[in-house]
Amino acid sequence: MKKTLLYYFLFSLFAGTLIYFLQYFSIPLPRIIRFYVNDFLIIPIVLYSCLRVLKWSKNDKNYRLSLPIILYVCLLYSVLFEYVFPKYLARYTKDFIDVIVYFASGLVFFYLQKETIN
Repeated sequence: MKKTLLYYFLFSLFAGTLIYFLQYFSIPLPRIIRFYVNDFLIIPIVLYSCLRVLKWSKNDKNYRLSLPIILYVCLLYSVLFEYVFPKYLARYTKDFIDVIVYFASGLVFFYLQKETIN
């Protein structure tokens, strides 16, 4: 039984948390890590969590998130974090590359989900 999706989720969770702590303690990181890695990691974290809840609630161990649902989540993150939040909250900035990163990580999740049997 493959556990690739689980390992990807755990790696994403660990790496994202580590990056946040390093930034919190002002440890210098390369720009690509500071600005894009956590954006790449958040979509699989959210989707995996949703998938586990849906598998449990539907009592279906073979349940999979469809590509339209995954793309919808990526679109929501893109609109909220790259359009809405930057208008009202100074912490957020518009960055079109983030949109590409959200969708890329969604596609990676979709591929790994197809290849994984949980």
